[in-house]
Amino acid sequence: MIKRPRRHQAELLVIGSGLAGMAASLFALERGVSVAQVGNSGVIAFTTGYLDLLGHDGRGFVDDPWQALLRLREEEPRHPLANIAADDIRTAFNCFTRMLTGMGLGYAAPGGHNLLALTPAGTLKPTLSLPLTMQPAIAAMAGGHDTLVLDFIGLNGFSAREVVANLAPRWPGLRAQRIGFPDMDSGAEVYAEVLSRALEVPATRLRLAERIAPLLGSAQALGLPAILGVHRPDHVHRELQSLLGVPVFEIPTMPPAVPGVRLRELFETQLPQRGVALEPQHRVKRLELLSQGVNAHLEDAYGDVTIEAAAAVLTTGRFTSGGLRADPNGIRETLLNLAVIQPESRADWYRPDYFDPRGHAINRSGVTVDEQWRPLDAAGKPAHPRLFAAGSLLAHQDWMRQRCGAGVAIATAYKAVDAAVQAARSSQAQRNRTQ
Repeated sequence: MIKRPRRHQAELLVIGSGLAGMAASLFALERGVSVAQVGNSGVIAFTTGYLDLLGHDGRGFVDDPWQALLRLREEEPRHPLANIAADDIRTAFNCFTRMLTGMGLGYAAPGGHNLLALTPAGTLKPTLSLPLTMQPAIAAMAGGHDTLVLDFIGLNGFSAREVVANLAPRWPGLRAQRIGFPDMDSGAEVYAEVLSRALEVPATRLRLAERIAPLLGSAQALGLPAILGVHRPDHVHRELQSLLGVPVFEIPTMPPAVPGVRLRELFETQLPQRGVALEPQHRVKRLELLSQGVNAHLEDAYGDVTIEAAAAVLTTGRFTSGGLRADPNGIRETLLNLAVIQPESRADWYRPDYFDPRGHAINRSGVTVDEQWRPLDAAGKPAHPRLFAAGSLLAHQDWMRQRCGAGVAIATAYKAVDAAVQAARSSQAQRNRTQ
């Protein structure tokens, strides 16, 4: 194969393909902006599919995240969510869930209170929005409905008995059973993604329904591990409910899980159809910061690629995604060596007690930004007027402990894109005046 260098041009470059990166591209498309995106989206497969805004405030689970945001502004004024108006956060969540639904992955509209969603272990977690395939669990649990929870022979990462045992005090009408999946019931290990793709075939759905129907008895609802199709899960969900005659809901399995795979494949198929120049599963090797924009350099199977953009949004994540790297000398940002807020010494990274409710200082490390969402250098000045940042790369938040990962990703992407688009179009207008 002859490799040939290629060049792309876009108003906005999004670097990173996690939830923040994908949200940034969607928000840019909503504004009519041409977008190029580069990044490895593998980490998104580890999500449950739930979209948390703010679920824990250090004292306990949060019922009303909007009230909790008011307290956050007082107690943690440097937290990224503390610097975004509630109306902007609502708009960002509404826009994001509406666009996901429009692309074929239905999400419940965000409301005024958190929902208590099921975890793979049968515990509960507060979240603002969840996939429509999981929503019937909320009504079934609230009503105490007699409910059958099923798992499958050979499937690891999900146990119906564990779910029932942990939820029994709150939901006494639960019972568990294990069955064989059609053509996969030999006892050999099976995988949730394989079962999910199998259920995209109508004949498989019918055969599974025939196995389940005699087991329902008095059950008013059915819980399954999240296997209702990778593509068109809402369609698979509706059909299975129709075949069984009771509400059906999914429960996430241990990651990597189907809800995350759905998001990844949805983004990778739908974004290019909507005009995004997407380079998935690649990393930017070098980013040039120029007076009127940025140039990103990478290489794919066909040769060197240069992307020229008027502005860039950095959404490269933290340690797992590769946006930050820790070594004996400290924590550094991997693409541009941006200044990173971090403890003064490695001895301060962790508290002595692993389960300390205050969390660990290393989990609040990251890049700081100004009011325009531009990363700051060591002197506290913007690193570049056309460079912006969003998502878990940002400092002063512990998204895992605070249950705010999606909230930080979606809300900061919304604000960063808004600022980046203004900068890009201001730059273009200035060039037009000088020509």
